[in-house]
Amino acid sequence: MISLFNGMQIEAVIFDFDGVIVDTEPLHHAAFQRTLEPLGLHFTWQEYVETYIGFDDRDAFRHAFAAHNRSLSQETLLQLIDRKASVFNEVIRSGVTAYPGVVDLIQSLHTNGLPLAICSGALRSDIEPILTMLNIGEYFTVIVTADDVAASKPDPECYERAFQKLLTAHNNCFSKGTTIAIEDTPAGISAAKTAGLLVCAVTNSYPADRLEQATFVVESLTSFI
Repeated sequence: MISLFNGMQIEAVIFDFDGVIVDTEPLHHAAFQRTLEPLGLHFTWQEYVETYIGFDDRDAFRHAFAAHNRSLSQETLLQLIDRKASVFNEVIRSGVTAYPGVVDLIQSLHTNGLPLAICSGALRSDIEPILTMLNIGEYFTVIVTADDVAASKPDPECYERAFQKLLTAHNNCFSKGTTIAIEDTPAGISAAKTAGLLVCAVTNSYPADRLEQATFVVESLTSFI
């Protein structure tokens, strides 16, 4: 089944998670601060938006330590990732809100038979509880997270893996030329384009002029409902 995005024929859709499906970036920032402050480290919200928002947790902690000329062992890095994940799951217990139109869009695409995937730099343990809260987990055939790849966006590995897994799951019934990624960051756009996918960028996290490398840019996913 083919869906039209901005006049283009699309046969599969891969969603980023944070900043596209839910506005969890402030919650991730808060979790980082609660994890880093006991160590005498921190970064501001503005620094998070300008630098950290495209990183997975591994690269965020590495950058935070390097920015303060602090060494970081692999053992400590893994401990920090676990601690931050625990804090994040405490934070989301009060609830999260999906971006306008995104749940309806996901349901509509699924109803029309389009293969759907998630490709995120977040941990699976961050994502799955929220999908359950929003009752949309069943719609995604494939979920690729930071747990599944060696490098964070803009490295294309996550999108290459998500596309191949989705393609296999759906009997090779579509191509990269008819698969669109929905992203909200320059790093995500670069990852998806390098992987050979079309990209719809939504201005949830950055203004349109920071997202111009995308195939096209929209202000909200309500455009497609």
